Amino acid sequence: MVAIIDYDAGNIKSVEKAFSYLGANTVITRDPKEILKADHVVLPGVGAFGDAMGRINEYGLKSTIDSIVANETPFLGICLGQQLLFDSSEESQGVSGLGILRGEIVSIPKTDELGNSYKIPQIGWNRLTFPREGRLYKGIDQGAYVYFVHSYYLKAADRSIVTATTDYSVTIDASVESGNVFACQFHPEKSADVGMQILRNFLDV
Repeated sequence: MVAIIDYDAGNIKSVEKAFSYLGANTVITRDPKEILKADHVVLPGVGAFGDAMGRINEYGLKSTIDSIVANETPFLGICLGQQLLFDSSEESQGVSGLGILRGEIVSIPKTDELGNSYKIPQIGWNRLTFPREGRLYKGIDQGAYVYFVHSYYLKAADRSIVTATTDYSVTIDASVESGNVFACQFHPEKSADVGMQILRNFLDV
């Protein structure tokens, strides 16, 4: 059973369809009992950091997520769901994130070091580089393309948790893994065969 946490964020149905396509039983829920009994838990997200944390706190989901991590249930944050795992974001000053992992969420620069301009938000396909072996990327080649939609990105404090990066104006920490906690800035549910393999690998954890 895959529990997809419902905190009124966008893109939940796309995530549900992707896991159903892979044959997983899914439930979209904010009921702590249902979430805690699931075999895998997913925190999706599209939207603003502050609004998302407001809903998570309103629905009392932070303690549930903390319990999932403590219980070592495989947990996957997607897009905004990755950013929320960290302490804070430039997008919403003064708002505390879940604080499960250490790092900064900062805005993507509009120009790189050479003065080249970039459209923000980044919308489209970009290549992944794997600085270390990550369980989500078993069977996936270096340079595989995945789909991004974001204006902010992670700079992880602990480089050992970074399992994938991409380059768009700067080097972006595109994915992390720490114990039972996995996350990716891109959308695997929108990343064709590569994305399906990533989700399949998550289900195998």
